[in-house]
Amino acid sequence: MTTPLRIALVVASTREGRFGPTVARWFETIAAGRTGIELTVADLADADLPAHWTPDLSPRGRAFVEDLAEADAYVVVTPEYNHSFPASLKQAIDIAGPIWRRKPVGFVSYGGLSGGLRAVEQLRPVFAELHATTLRETVSFHQFPFDETGIPHDTDGAQTAAAVLLDDLLWWGHALRTGRHHDKASNEAA
Repeated sequence: MTTPLRIALVVASTREGRFGPTVARWFETIAAGRTGIELTVADLADADLPAHWTPDLSPRGRAFVEDLAEADAYVVVTPEYNHSFPASLKQAIDIAGPIWRRKPVGFVSYGGLSGGLRAVEQLRPVFAELHATTLRETVSFHQFPFDETGIPHDTDGAQTAAAVLLDDLLWWGHALRTGRHHDKASNEAA
């Protein structure tokens, strides 16, 4: 029996009135229908991270980073602000630093005509610098195509995109977890 893949669903926006929790809840329900996944929501609005880098984090900030560190893989739910991603997300990425190493990162983006894809494209080199593996497949919502109950108008298309993303995340997550365990065992034996 394979140990479930621990996925942290990172909600990137911290703005008042943000739409990210709606998108995250929808994705969480899709992921809940899959076997072999243990999902944790890591919401930046609850993380209490400092505006400037410091090694001294509040208890909530430490708990947020610990949740990220325990994950085998990540799905980042991000809006696009001014053709990029939120500053709060960059700060969280930098504070968590080495925990991203050799782990896969998938994206669910939303907002504007590009559906957040410009934010995703700018995140890829940031995660590459940290030795994370970003997935090609994404889920992208142009404008805000959700009904008042939090369900996408194009339910079939959104569910299909989420299924492809989860398939890739599971494959990469298991492969990279196996590689990390192999490296750890080799280092301990040395």
